[in-house]
Amino acid sequence: MSDSDALAAALRLLARRGRSEAELAEQLRHKGCSEEAITAVVTRCRQLGYLDDTRFARERARELMRGGRAVGRRVLADLKQRGVAETTALAAVEEAAQEFGEDALLADLRRRRFPDFDWAAADERQRQRVFNYFLRRGFSLTRVLSFLRER
Repeated sequence: MSDSDALAAALRLLARRGRSEAELAEQLRHKGCSEEAITAVVTRCRQLGYLDDTRFARERARELMRGGRAVGRRVLADLKQRGVAETTALAAVEEAAQEFGEDALLADLRRRRFPDFDWAAADERQRQRVFNYFLRRGFSLTRVLSFLRER
């Protein structure tokens, strides 16, 4: 695959959704691009402003937290899995956590997902189901317990 074909492939991939540099490089490898072409394309996309791991990490962290799909350590794991450097990922998670408070996210998710849930009236199976739902999204054990018992 030539450098121009690799650039065209990269632009098609970036047009679909934002990607980290590592994700883009992996996708180009999968398409059969040489390492030299991948390096050149990643550098060119970075120069054009189409590729920025810091921006990608911020947007991804905000997207995950806004939708209630993940918080804290789950967001961090998602970003690291996508090839974002740990320091960049940590900064993005911190920034998103300041924008969306975990207590507000818990309350919103509980209201949307479990509107009729009452900790005091629920049996052990119901409590465990709700509790595990929040843990899978990355909320801490103590925060979930205190939140559910308060309400």
